[in-house]
Amino acid sequence: MKDALTIHRALLERETQHEIVRLPIAIARADDLPRALGLPTERCLVTRVLACNDVQRGRRFLVGVIVPAGTVPPAEVVRHAVGARLIRPARADLVNAVTEYAADLVCPLLLPESMPVLIDRAIVDAHPLDEVVYTATGEASTALGIRALDLYALSRARPVRLSGRRAERPQAPAPAPAPREPVQHLGEMRTTQGEQELFM
Repeated sequence: MKDALTIHRALLERETQHEIVRLPIAIARADDLPRALGLPTERCLVTRVLACNDVQRGRRFLVGVIVPAGTVPPAEVVRHAVGARLIRPARADLVNAVTEYAADLVCPLLLPESMPVLIDRAIVDAHPLDEVVYTATGEASTALGIRALDLYALSRARPVRLSGRRAERPQAPAPAPAPREPVQHLGEMRTTQGEQELFM
């Protein structure tokens, strides 16, 4: 399965500045990133994976949709954007097998070339290209901090105007951790002390 180390190595190969953040609390799904990082939901992006069926062409495929944490993309808009006849949330075991990430912690990077990726146009419009955004790494204990421009480019995401609804929370949220100062600037690309601790 892909994890923070897989992502870290791939970004180092591309000479892309980034940060692997150790979370103060373990998360069960990417929607918990704002609470864990002490950041607004707009700075934390999640990747929803939907299963598509194009009956006329006789093919089935998955599509990834990048939205702010806590929101769900409208299935009908996604269906039209990718030209599918039928669409539904993908089963967890299918997401695991195809993306090689834990189903609720999918990173928008290193997804299969055959998998279309969309991003909410509101995210693109809202973030300066050099602003750091955060996303899941496939692990419960880490997050990826990366410039918005790099995330857009490396994810191959196509902007689509979405107006997602709030995701339902099946359980009460855990108490928020003490606020931490989020990273605002990614300096010289290097393996930080925190990353050395993560990957030793």
